[in-house]
Amino acid sequence: MDTGFYVLFFVLGAIFGSFGNVVIYRLPREESVVKPRSYCYGCKTQIKWYDNIPILSWFILRGKCRKCQAKFSFRYPLVEIIMAVLFALSYHYAGLTWTLLEYLIFIFGLVVCTFIDLDHMILPDEFTLSGIVIGLVGAALNPQREFLDALFGVLMGGGFLWGMAYVYYMFTKNEGMGGGDIKLLAWIGAIVGWKAIPFVIMTSAIVGSVIGLIAARKQKAGLKTVIPFGPYLALGAVVYLFGGEAIALWYLGLFLPAV
Repeated sequence: MDTGFYVLFFVLGAIFGSFGNVVIYRLPREESVVKPRSYCYGCKTQIKWYDNIPILSWFILRGKCRKCQAKFSFRYPLVEIIMAVLFALSYHYAGLTWTLLEYLIFIFGLVVCTFIDLDHMILPDEFTLSGIVIGLVGAALNPQREFLDALFGVLMGGGFLWGMAYVYYMFTKNEGMGGGDIKLLAWIGAIVGWKAIPFVIMTSAIVGSVIGLIAARKQKAGLKTVIPFGPYLALGAVVYLFGGEAIALWYLGLFLPAV
């Protein structure tokens, strides 16, 4: 593969990461993600284009507004770097195919939803429900994918978490799994198919449990500690996309050799 394409998709990812930062901040506040242009939340001055170059501008300005010296969170370049790297990886694994286009849309949505969930403990329907529809339509149109695989992925992903949430509620009378997580896993299933669901659940459960135990110890809230589960589902999906598929199919083959 041409090095130029890696650079192209890295830069493209950084640009979409910059837009993603806008969506992460404004969407939960029900603000327009288009207008006004990016501005400093300290002095309200619109940020000039040369101070809004993805990744670079934050380091050039040392994380501060040029006018009022208000600090900009390191979150901004972090999101841009993550998106840039994942876009380049998408090209590496998918090449110049229709699947690549689906991966890029998927990655953008996952990164945005991850940080919104971390900030607000919500997963916006604008992404999860739209993602399910886009995933199913993509499976129907993309010759590299199978529609039934995507459909079963939606049913298995959403159905599994819904079943867990229902059983948990029956025993405790408390909600243990948000509806957003259910829709997120259904969206993941629409993109990666039903065979990926066990791997995504296992990966997210392991990582989420470790982080949950650490958070519980810090907050001293024990089992009542609440953490967003969406980021760990997203991580499991990304790991599956970029190298985890072989592991997942091997693991699934232990129980369903015919698959």
